[in-house]
Amino acid sequence: MRIFSVILLLLSVTCSAKDLAIQPDNLFPQVKLETSMGSIIVELDRIRAPLTVDNFLTYVVTGEYNNTIFHRIVPEFIVQGGGYSQNFELKKVNKTIVNESGNGLKNEIGTIAMAKENRPHTANRQFFFNVADNSSLDPGRKWGYAVFGAIVEGQEVVDAMALVSTNYNEEMGWENVPVKPIMLIKASLLPAL
Repeated sequence: MRIFSVILLLLSVTCSAKDLAIQPDNLFPQVKLETSMGSIIVELDRIRAPLTVDNFLTYVVTGEYNNTIFHRIVPEFIVQGGGYSQNFELKKVNKTIVNESGNGLKNEIGTIAMAKENRPHTANRQFFFNVADNSSLDPGRKWGYAVFGAIVEGQEVVDAMALVSTNYNEEMGWENVPVKPIMLIKASLLPAL
């Protein structure tokens, strides 16, 4: 019986340590994204998008966003990244998450949102910055793209990213790929304020 109690205690400590890593009690955690073009700090909104924030932070604290690229740049629209290595290898994907696009946050300039496939609940690790007011990405008669935070520092970095030269990448069969790769060198969860 005593061994069973010790095992339960160890499991609860392990679970708590894992939860602490993503600051579960911090309603507005901040993440610093160090890129090859400069640093960006985003403040996430756990009140409006709790599942999306926890999903994003899980990739952050496990180092999964480190050394990835911003692979899709559409001027006056979005800057997208988080899913591929510099060699365009797809990075490890966790489970998909429930679409929280109906949370009241809009795809406005300076916000961060989750990328997804055409089906609503297919977001996993890729995210994008809105570099324009993209109301067409908000929910209406169809599911939208879930906004889960906003840039609080480094908007000028994202604006500069949106202006880089892009072209069609024959190897991947994609449009809007930066000619010179833009790296997400490191993503870090900042200490709670």
